[in-house]
Amino acid sequence: MISCIRNRTSFEDITYGLYLYFLGLSYRNASKALSSRIKKRSHVAVWKWVQKYKPERIFTKRKRIFEFIIDETQLKVGNNYFWIWIAIESSERTILGVRISAERNMFVAEQFLSSLIQEYGKHPVSTDGGTWYPQACKYLKLRHHIHSAYEKSIIERTIEYLKDRTECFDDYFPCKKQKCLLKHIINWLNLFIDYHNRR
Repeated sequence: MISCIRNRTSFEDITYGLYLYFLGLSYRNASKALSSRIKKRSHVAVWKWVQKYKPERIFTKRKRIFEFIIDETQLKVGNNYFWIWIAIESSERTILGVRISAERNMFVAEQFLSSLIQEYGKHPVSTDGGTWYPQACKYLKLRHHIHSAYEKSIIERTIEYLKDRTECFDDYFPCKKQKCLLKHIINWLNLFIDYHNRR
């Protein structure tokens, strides 16, 4: 449970600042909008809220899931590139899970699918033509098929939406740590997805 931070900003005000950011405002514009509600907070403060505060688990509405629609996209972190794996469901395009990896292969696909099974049970899997998916599905005994035109459309729109939000990071997450464990990115993604799913 979040109560306050060192400068005594209330939980409600932090939540409102995060809400403004995830509506699409930049850090600077979110901090300006907050000034009408509370004493001025810098855009750096808003950035720190995004990095620090995250839900304990990704919020998803309770409903029947018919399949996992999955894809992956590359993201730059400092001078390195990583893969973000994303799974959604088709009816409301809720994001069911994400995973970050340095590699893109059957083993990572299997681990990602296993985490989805643990959370939601076994369901058919819809993917693009990546060769790592059929192998992982076969090992986990999941039915697999290639995206339909509709499935391809909604997963690509979800990924594009995620990438649009990373524009605020100048097209990559600012990280100067050596051997970064990517915790700050995972925090941001969890919070982003939680807000996305609650809309």
